[in-house]
Amino acid sequence: MRAMVIDDSRAMRKMLRDFLEKLGILVVAEAGNGKEALTVFQDSLPLDLALVDWNMPEMNGYEFLKQVRENPAHRRVRMMMVTTEGEAANILAALDAGADEYLIKPFCREAFREKLALMGIVDAAS
Repeated sequence: MRAMVIDDSRAMRKMLRDFLEKLGILVVAEAGNGKEALTVFQDSLPLDLALVDWNMPEMNGYEFLKQVRENPAHRRVRMMMVTTEGEAANILAALDAGADEYLIKPFCREAFREKLALMGIVDAAS
């Protein structure tokens, strides 16, 4: 299982990387904004999972998600928005744009694992 973490906070990228690695998921790429993420995403394929923050400089996570999902070849990569944006309109917009799941910060490790289980990334019983 290969993953990418996209967040402008270095501390959040490290925390997400640690959570994923403890679940046996290899983080092969990171990016600090959506624009950088588009290039890194393409260079890191094949990917199974991308964790995407909404609020980032240069290009936000929502725009990144829309651009990635425009390419049919990228639709198999499961995407989870991991963000402080908790309004229903934002959640629906992200899901409509192609997010598979949505997790609101702050969150606990168990909530993170449950979202990954819903996406079929980890076993629900683990």
